[in-house]
Amino acid sequence: MNVICATLNAKYIHTNLAIRYLKAYAAPQFDIHLKEYTIKDPVLNIVSDLYQQNPDVIGFSCYIWNIEETLKVVNMLKKINPSISIVLGGPEVTYDTVWWMETNADVDFIVIGEGEQTFKRLLMEIATTQEFDQVPGIAYRKAGQITVTSPGQKLDLKELPSPYRFPEDLPHLAKRVTYIETSRGCPFTCQFCLSSIEVGVRYFDREKIKNDIRYLMANGARTIKFVDRTFNISRSYAMEMFRFLIDEHLPGTVFQFEITADIMRPEVIEFLNQEAPEGLFRFEIGVQSTNDYTNELVKRKQNYEKLKRTVTMVKEGKKIDQHLDLIAGLPEEDYSFFRKTFNDVFEMRPEELQLGFLKMLRGTGLRINAAEHQYVFMDHSPYEILSNKVLSFDDIVRIKQVEDVLEKYWNDHRMDTTIEYIVSNVFLTPFDFFQEFGSYWDQQGWSRIGHQLEDLYRRLHSFLEMKGIEQLEIVEGLMKYDYLRNHKYKPRKPWWTPTFNKDDRAAIYKQIAQSPEKLGQNFTNLRLEEKELYKHTMLEKISFDLEKFLSTGEIAKQPSCLLAYFDPAKERTDIFSSINIL
Repeated sequence: MNVICATLNAKYIHTNLAIRYLKAYAAPQFDIHLKEYTIKDPVLNIVSDLYQQNPDVIGFSCYIWNIEETLKVVNMLKKINPSISIVLGGPEVTYDTVWWMETNADVDFIVIGEGEQTFKRLLMEIATTQEFDQVPGIAYRKAGQITVTSPGQKLDLKELPSPYRFPEDLPHLAKRVTYIETSRGCPFTCQFCLSSIEVGVRYFDREKIKNDIRYLMANGARTIKFVDRTFNISRSYAMEMFRFLIDEHLPGTVFQFEITADIMRPEVIEFLNQEAPEGLFRFEIGVQSTNDYTNELVKRKQNYEKLKRTVTMVKEGKKIDQHLDLIAGLPEEDYSFFRKTFNDVFEMRPEELQLGFLKMLRGTGLRINAAEHQYVFMDHSPYEILSNKVLSFDDIVRIKQVEDVLEKYWNDHRMDTTIEYIVSNVFLTPFDFFQEFGSYWDQQGWSRIGHQLEDLYRRLHSFLEMKGIEQLEIVEGLMKYDYLRNHKYKPRKPWWTPTFNKDDRAAIYKQIAQSPEKLGQNFTNLRLEEKELYKHTMLEKISFDLEKFLSTGEIAKQPSCLLAYFDPAKERTDIFSSINIL
């Protein structure tokens, strides 16, 4: 029997762990072929590729991001070859299972919940007696009726075979994200999350996990992401794994974790700050809301002060990047409360701040009780909310405007110095800057077109000019500084009109060549000749003392000269400045 397990990933760099567990568990009785596509691939291309494999059974791994495209593939496959048995599984079809079967006649079976054992038993019945009522945890069609069998027992995760030892995966390890699972389940009961439905946390065998990580690193894996819902729920377990990864990691490997920040003990952070190499770990932390009443309504226990302590300690350690998540649209968090949540979290200056919108996932308590808060949401995946009784669709649109510019101007780190100055000195709060800029961005139609780096600078400058801010000259100087320091090579055409004409530049270069000490000892040590200055540097006039600002954060209204040196050997840029050259 020819069996395929397939899925449509959100991006090429993603890999699907679920279908690999299915393949590993089904062996040796069944040799399952894995097929991964993306949601951007043309449906006909996917169908053609699957059809040419001549499968008897195809199992699809289904999530909110791929269910719509997956069903298109299923529908087309069944039209071409009705004899193919179609099996769906995954979190998207585990809930409202009967509805999925009723509305999708092309689906023959749905595996409900944990799939390894269930899928293997289903394959055995398809291949032999077809007594599907003997398979626990499935939905299937019997005499025109939809039948759902009783769920089976939970697996002993320590007995699961490794999903990482397939030769066909080896060529792709260095180019894609590898997902690692060391536990299943979550101890918390957040009503917007599917993980709240499963009671308890189960662990995989630690030594097997370590051996898998060793194998993955030895074969080129570079980004390894732990998918545990709360990696640090057990302090001793987290410490053991952190110690192992610090001791045995290979250069260039990065490990990502989802952690619950308010339960992380200070001594764990101190250990990481002392022992972890810079860049080895990356933390994802779901804050969601700082509104206590909102958190209470969704049964989310969160001590924000302890969370803040953890994020601050990690940030001060300068070893680990942090990605913090917010959710707009939670119960009783109106626009003004969300503004406060945003500002509370932005105050910690996370390396990334992800602004998401509540999705009413099937099976969650929030979806079941949606009427209580007057939720209006999309009928189809991703089931994103459109409004509730305290947040209008107008409010949602405004917050989406914030999301757009937040991603481009904060999370992408194109102009950190500039944005930090703006949110601290120009606007009342960080949220107000991103909101006003986001609304202006949308009004100009920029959300519907692409952007070069220079465009992003020009558009920010255009917005600040429109606002008529008093500090525009200072911000212009910081924008020039950010633009130049983030270039490896001398830009052909910067976004601004140069402040020095040809004669001015010639005079300044001559002065620098004769007295390099005016730009400091580090510049003097470069021993650049006048010819090299012309070839590898740029000059700009700044309206304040840049050197003083960079060292103290103070603005001294004394013009200075900025020199950017684009080092051709090291492929990096060094910035020098002086008030003594003009």
